[in-house]
Amino acid sequence: MTGPRSEDSGADDAAARDAMSEALTQAARRSAVGRVIPGQEPAGAALWAAVGGVRGIVESILPGLLFLVLFTVTGEVAVSVLAPVVIAVIFIGIRLVRREPLGSAIAGAFGIALSAGIALFTGEARDNFVVGFFINGGITLAMVVSLVARWPFIGAIVGFAVGDREWRADKAKFRVAVVATLIWATFPLVRLAVELPLYFTDQTSALATAKLLLGVPLYAIVLWITWLLVRSVWSFGMSPSDSSEETR
Repeated sequence: MTGPRSEDSGADDAAARDAMSEALTQAARRSAVGRVIPGQEPAGAALWAAVGGVRGIVESILPGLLFLVLFTVTGEVAVSVLAPVVIAVIFIGIRLVRREPLGSAIAGAFGIALSAGIALFTGEARDNFVVGFFINGGITLAMVVSLVARWPFIGAIVGFAVGDREWRADKAKFRVAVVATLIWATFPLVRLAVELPLYFTDQTSALATAKLLLGVPLYAIVLWITWLLVRSVWSFGMSPSDSSEETR
């Protein structure tokens, strides 16, 4: 009597695992690293697309730039932090009209609104950047945890994106994954090392400028370096086993 039920349960578990694996694969391919196909020659167009193209860059830079300009000109906390919120809501509206995915726009608007709320609550414009400090710290923590668990985050992203489930068994791929993950753990620390002293010395305009300079430009550099590292051991268009043989 228990045989068919056991078989059904096993089939359900397998289906659930397959669904989870497919979800992780799609998420990896949609990520910035996943969009930069391992094995292709590095190209500016692909990197441009990976950082979001014109729309993504404008959505990333404009709120911070608007804060910097308004705070420098007016010195008013409310005006400086609320204007970026309005811009973020406009971005959501544009995506709604054009029937485009809203996920990144909503996440960005939530972060901007939360930052504005903290600054309005404390009355300190510099507190507009507190959320970013926690995000950077969280990124570093996630990367370090993945390294301690011996599942380097960048390796997991690339492995799911290209369908390579055996990458951890390949020493060359594992080493590259560790190095790439260390880089992604370090670049938020660079931001914090520059921004925190400005925060604690109440240099808000300089802090806003630093955040802009250490935003998209630094992100693009880290992504490019990651791309070069990954393509040195992963070959696109080959099976994982073939790629592994080449690296031995």
